[in-house]
Amino acid sequence: MTKKIGIIADSQFYDHRALIPVAECPERLRRIYFNIRKPEFQNFLRFYPPRSATMEELLAIHSSFYMEQLRIHCVGKSQFAYDKDTYLMEDSFYTAGLAVGGCLTLADALLADEIDYGFALVRPPGHHAEAGRGMGFCIFNNIAATAAYLRDHYGLERILVFDFDAHHCNGTQEIFYGDDRVLVFSIHQANLFPSWSGLVGEVGAGRGTGYNINIPVYPAFGDTEYNCLLGKVLQEVICQYRPQIMLVSAGFDGHIHDTISRLCLSTEWYASVTRTLKHYCREYSANKLIYVLEGGYNLQYLEESVTAVLKAMAESVDDKIGYPFSPRAHELIRNELVPALGFKWAL
Repeated sequence: MTKKIGIIADSQFYDHRALIPVAECPERLRRIYFNIRKPEFQNFLRFYPPRSATMEELLAIHSSFYMEQLRIHCVGKSQFAYDKDTYLMEDSFYTAGLAVGGCLTLADALLADEIDYGFALVRPPGHHAEAGRGMGFCIFNNIAATAAYLRDHYGLERILVFDFDAHHCNGTQEIFYGDDRVLVFSIHQANLFPSWSGLVGEVGAGRGTGYNINIPVYPAFGDTEYNCLLGKVLQEVICQYRPQIMLVSAGFDGHIHDTISRLCLSTEWYASVTRTLKHYCREYSANKLIYVLEGGYNLQYLEESVTAVLKAMAESVDDKIGYPFSPRAHELIRNELVPALGFKWAL
C-alpha cells in the first residue's frame, strides 16, 4: 500500500536570501518544489501550509537575548554583521519562524494519523543553531523546536533525533545535552564544522548522560561504511530506547558530488537509509517518522536525493533489512564507540 507523505513546501521560504552568491540560497528549494508538483507525486504527497511559530515555541529552545539580537541584526545595514555565514535580512526572522512552524504543523498531522510520514522541505536549515546563537546558515533550530514541542505539548518522553548531515548538529546537541527525553544521534565527517564539536566522548550530562551519541567518521566513508555503522549501532540503540517518534535532520551534503564535504554517499544511499529507518520505526518504535531538510548544496544531487527519499517513503516497508560488513566501520565501533558508549548501550 502506498504511504501518504506530508510535505511542507512554500515559496515564502525563498524570502530569506543574501545579496551575494552563497551556498544556502532559495535555489536549493526551487528545483525540488518544481519536481514534486509533477503528476507522479500527487497520489502520495499531501501538502500542508506552514504557520508561524509562536514566541513561546521559539523560547522553548532559544534565549530571549538571542531573539532580541536577531531582531536588531535583521534590520541592520549589513546582512553578514551577525555572522560570516549566517546572513540576516528583513525577512529572515519571519521566514525562519515559518520553517519552525512548518515542522510543528507536520508533527501535529503525524500525531493525528493524517499522514504516515512527513518531510519538511524548509529553509533556512537549523541544526547548528544553539540556544543563544545562530551559526552555519542556521537561525532557529527547526528540529530541536519540533522535539521540544512533542515533549512539552504532547508529553512524549522518548524522542530520537537522528542527524545524517555531513556536519555535526552542535546546536541540537547543546539544547538537549542534559535531557534523557530526547536522544540525539549524529553521524558526520570528523572535524568538518564545527571543528570543536561532535566528538565520541560527548555523551550528555546529568540526566542526559548516555543520550547523546556521536559517530564522527573519516573522509571517504561511503555507503558501505555508513550502512554498517547504522545497522550495528543505530539499530541497537533504537531497539533498546524504543522511541515514540523519530525526527531526522536530513542533510544531503555528504553526497559524493557535494564538494562541501569529503564523504562519498550516493543518491541511492539516501533512499536506502529511508527504507531502513522506516523498518526500524515499525519494528522497534511507534512507527512515527519526520524528515527535516538541513544541508545539501549541489543543486542537482540535492534534488535527486530528496526525490529518492520521497519515493522510498511511499513504498511499503521491507520485512527484513540487513547491513554489510565493513572493516573500517567495525574498527571504529570497536576502538571508539564501544569504549565511549558501552556503559549505556549494549553495542
